[in-house]
Order: sequence, then structure tokens, then C-alpha cells
Amino acid sequence: MHIGLQIPSFKYPGGTAAIRPKLKEIVTTAEAAGFYSLWVMDHYYQIKGLFGEAYTDPMLEAYTTLGYFAGLTEKAHLGVLVTGVIYRHPSVLMKMVNTLDILSGGRAYLGIGAAWYEDEAKGYGIPYPPTSERFEQLEDNLQLAKALWDSDDTSFEGKHFSAPAITNNPRPLSKPHPRIMIGGTGPNKTLRMVAQYADACNIGDWVGTENMQKALDKLKKHCELLGRDYATIEKTSLGTVHLSGKDTVDSVIKRVKELAEMGFSHAIFNMPDVYKITPLETFAREIIPAVAEL
Repeated sequence: MHIGLQIPSFKYPGGTAAIRPKLKEIVTTAEAAGFYSLWVMDHYYQIKGLFGEAYTDPMLEAYTTLGYFAGLTEKAHLGVLVTGVIYRHPSVLMKMVNTLDILSGGRAYLGIGAAWYEDEAKGYGIPYPPTSERFEQLEDNLQLAKALWDSDDTSFEGKHFSAPAITNNPRPLSKPHPRIMIGGTGPNKTLRMVAQYADACNIGDWVGTENMQKALDKLKKHCELLGRDYATIEKTSLGTVHLSGKDTVDSVIKRVKELAEMGFSHAIFNMPDVYKITPLETFAREIIPAVAEL
């Protein structure tokens, strides 16, 4: 079982000036601790209520932040959990992911989803189309990624986006390309796109164990219908661990074992008090070694 770390909060003691050195400490400690991956959210507003924060609390742009992570690390995989399709033109997004992959030495994921934070989009003046259109945009992004990463240059015409002459130079280092991860549990659209286009899925722990299993079962059915080998899709989860609160080492290990039994191979966690560094040290010492062979 791989263990990943999501860093969704940048509200640290010391304010804005503390963000850069604290992130450096978190990221380098996490890599040394054996975390397989590092993730940030794709938001411009903080999520209301996350760890008790307000929407006006600090938030960094995702891909710029991952570029900083790439320069601090050598082993951990890097990704956005997950990129919202409404925020960047698909051709520009592909160039950003290619750049991240090259500068990280081939460690990038393309985490992507249909976006959901309507207040944020409207607050920033970003068009927020209806759900059906956002899913069409998601499929455009996925089709463009597949077409581009199959060649050195291509043309693309989707339902909402076109790229008459897009190039793939320099090509990403990941083989055959950066892993495509789709976030969400929508049974008809999201999980069908996972089966059709993705290398990985991400399912949030907050939906509950029963619904996580239902999502995996539905994904398996989509794979059967499309002739896709279900085993080739990396199953990732996202949850919160608060070792200074209600969680313990034993409860985290138990949860990771439950995830492994369902078929997950990559458990990603965020931690409200990660800036204290102690939770990362606990993971390194007591959790990551205990679940490595699951």
C-alpha cells in the first residue's frame, strides 16, 4: 500500500512569510518519511469549513506550488487532487503537466475532475457552466491528453475546445505518459470515463465504506463493458487523519487495511496539524512500515 499526503491548507503560524519555509519542511520531511505522493487542491478560495477555515484564508495556485515541490524532492510523485476543468484551457493544462513531469524527473500525475466550487468560480469571474457541460469539457480534456501523449504533435477538435496544431515538445518523461487520475464517484459519467481514459481513480473516504465499495463495483462493470482490464486501474482514496485528535496509529492502520481489502493500493491523507511535523514523523515510524506490504 502506498501512502500519499495531500496539503490543502496554508494557514500556518507566522502568516504569509511562513508559508514557503513551512512547506519546505513539510515536503522534505514527508519524502524522507516514505510518503509515495504529494498533492495539492485546485482552488483559489479555501474550502469553507475545512479544518475550521474561512474561504478567505490562504490558498496557493496548484501547479506553481507543485513546481516548488518538484525542486525540493526526488522521489515522491506529484499531482493536483484534482484539477478543475473550468480553470485552464486544455492545451495550456497539458503544457503545464508536461512541464511538471519533466522538471520532476517523470513524477507527475494529471489529476482531473469536472470542478464543483461554484462560489469560487463566480467570485473570480470564471465561467461556471452547467454540470452536463463541465463533464463534456472533462471528456475533451481527457481525449486531448490521450491524443497529445500518443504523438509529437496533433490536432484536436472536441465539443468545447479545439487545438489545430498542438505540439508535445519536450515530451514528458513518464512512460508512457503522466498517469491520468480522475476524481469522483459519479456512477454513469465519472466512473465510465475512468474505465475509458484513466490510469487511476480517486474516491473520497467521506462517502463511507459502503459507497466506496459500490463505486469500485460500478467501475468494474464499466471496465467489463468497455473491455478494460479493471486491474490496470490504480485505486486511490482520500481521507483525513488527525493524530492530535480522534485518530490513533492503530485506527489509521486498521483503516488502511480496510482500504486494501476493498482493492485500494494508494491511500492519500490530509492532516489538520501537519505543519507541526510530528504527524509525519509518526507516519514514518509507525504507520508507513506497518502497511507497506498490504
